[in-house]
Amino acid sequence: MQIKKVLVPVDFSKDSLRAAEYAKNFAAPFGAQLVLLHVIEPIYYASPADMYAASPNLALLIEEQRKAAQAQLEQLAQKLSGQGAKVQTLLKSGSPAQVIADTAKRIKADLIVMATHGRTGLAHVLLGSVAERVVRLATCPVLTVRRPRRR
Repeated sequence: MQIKKVLVPVDFSKDSLRAAEYAKNFAAPFGAQLVLLHVIEPIYYASPADMYAASPNLALLIEEQRKAAQAQLEQLAQKLSGQGAKVQTLLKSGSPAQVIADTAKRIKADLIVMATHGRTGLAHVLLGSVAERVVRLATCPVLTVRRPRRR
């Protein structure tokens, strides 16, 4: 098995940062590059009137969100590359699962390493799972990293 490129989707939660650390350790023996990806979800409105009411500040809010996300990505990349990893960052907008799967295909990722929150029952039914959708959509293997169980 040869792994040259690992896509690591991050939302900056503790779980996704843990998965990024796991990906770094997993990729190191292969000398693989890590590609950190953050996906900004579009804002949906219930009606055109809601969108119109929000529009004066919306562009500013979106730009601030992009800048903050880019800064967090760069900070994480710097931390991981300081530990010897080869790291690239990507910031995209759209539906997270679809963007992750599409990006993996576009960059020819050999593996996706991502966090999963491990929800079950009603929470899983209501919230779904980005990781589960990525597993279904991706054309490469997906390694999911769960949070450690509490004892």
